[in-house]
Amino acid sequence: MEDRSYTIRRITMDDYDELLALWNSTEQSRRALNPVDDSREGIERYLKRNPSTCFAALRDGRIIGVILTGHDGRRGIIHHMCVHPAFRRMGVAARLVSLAEDALKKEGIQKVFGLVFADNEAGNLFWEKQGYSLRTNLNYRNKSLNDRIPTGE
Repeated sequence: MEDRSYTIRRITMDDYDELLALWNSTEQSRRALNPVDDSREGIERYLKRNPSTCFAALRDGRIIGVILTGHDGRRGIIHHMCVHPAFRRMGVAARLVSLAEDALKKEGIQKVFGLVFADNEAGNLFWEKQGYSLRTNLNYRNKSLNDRIPTGE
């Protein structure tokens, strides 16, 4: 029988290099990165603002999954949810989402959203199974305030 055990803890800045390596392990996560917000300084700023809503799943001391979740005091947003391809279908992603949602609830947040590339079929199916509905009545608008950050497609 395969060992499917792992632990989960909050993310710290000591995890940065491993997080970046994990995000770069899949095309979908890699294409969501930008050189400013996902730099060491950008993630440090994010974790200072959201110290209790970001989690890492570990196996044998190695990060196998991560979820960055934050809020603006009104709505929660899930950023960079990623599980290493070798550890998918073990319940890691669903557990990370559940912990992040619980952390948001503890901070008084009642609604959460996440962004998924339209062509990420597996990702969209996962989020649907987690109870996240597809909003077809909204357009996602984007403006970069830094010329080092691409505006997207």
